[in-house]
Amino acid sequence: MSELRIRGAVERPTIVTLRVDGTEVTAHAGESVAAALLAAGIKRLGRSARADAPRGAFCFMGACQECVVRIGGAPAQACITPVRDGMVIDLGRT
Repeated sequence: MSELRIRGAVERPTIVTLRVDGTEVTAHAGESVAAALLAAGIKRLGRSARADAPRGAFCFMGACQECVVRIGGAPAQACITPVRDGMVIDLGRT
C-alpha cells in the first residue's frame, strides 16, 4: 500500500534528544534551545549570579543575555542556539 500524502501538508522536522540537567527532553531539529525548553514546560533557564533570582528567555533575539545556559560546559544564549541531537544543557548558575 502506498503512503497517503496530502498536498500542501506541513512536514515536521526530525525529532532530536537533549539532556537537560540529567533529564531527557525531545525537540524538533532547527528550533532554538529556548523554544525547545519552553515547549517542554521548562521556563527557568538558570539563576542570576548576584541576586540568585530565576532567569528565563526574555527577548528571544539574542540582545538581553537573560537566557544564557551551559551547553556542553560552555555558556551559550539559548534563544539563538539551535538544538542538536545529544546536546547536554545545564540550567545551573552561568
